[in-house]
Amino acid sequence: MLATGAWRARFEIVQYFRSGETVFFTFLFPIFMLGLFNVAFGSDGDVQIAPGVPPISMGELYLPGMLAAGLLLSGFQNLAMDIAIERSDGMLKRLGGTPLSPVSYFIGKMGQVAVTGVLQAGLLMTFAVVVLGVELPTEPERWATFAWVFVLGIITSALLGIALSAVPRTGKSATAVVVPIALALQFISGVYLLFSQLPEWLQNVAGIFPLKWMAQGMRAVFLPDEFATLEQGGEWNLAGVAIALGVWLVIGLVLSRLTFRWIRRDA
Repeated sequence: MLATGAWRARFEIVQYFRSGETVFFTFLFPIFMLGLFNVAFGSDGDVQIAPGVPPISMGELYLPGMLAAGLLLSGFQNLAMDIAIERSDGMLKRLGGTPLSPVSYFIGKMGQVAVTGVLQAGLLMTFAVVVLGVELPTEPERWATFAWVFVLGIITSALLGIALSAVPRTGKSATAVVVPIALALQFISGVYLLFSQLPEWLQNVAGIFPLKWMAQGMRAVFLPDEFATLEQGGEWNLAGVAIALGVWLVIGLVLSRLTFRWIRRDA
């Protein structure tokens, strides 16, 4: 089962990078947006976004959000659309008639998401350092925080993407169902807009969903400690980040197990 899953992961990775549209919109899109925000808002140099916090560059300010968005796009959006299209095209029906088990199929998908997520995060940070001049943290504890936020975030996003793939009735409707959800979450979770400047009620709504906690965890890694005062509660609340992502991971696991079918029940 594991060997078949590993072979399937290799197949998924090769297929992923052969699709130009997928590579751009889920792999290169966060890098494109980071560069765009830096050019659009960073022409005046470092900015002080609130009293009591040090001035920083636009690249440093938006890097945590783009890393969190990359997790959402690689896991949630990519898998939700990919599996829905495969089901609509009849590929899942054909796979269901082979010795390939659902576990091996999921191992392949998760392997593809893990590899592309790591490559995307590495490329995004390299772009931020080399092109935008962002200074990355040097404290080992910050990189330890990055590691567990990244792992919890990518697994949670992937499981929720698998669960959401059961919603679109056809492959053509997958984009219309998945992309608006992912886009709305990015706007309310501190990716494109500064989370501290959103209305309190909208911050509370965003706190229901995992992307807000992924972005908050990434901000705790890459922003100066003084920025913690801008968060809800005035602290990074990493314990809350771990609990929220852990809860959503379990929810995604249960939903993906209950909803996944090789063939839709109403087909």
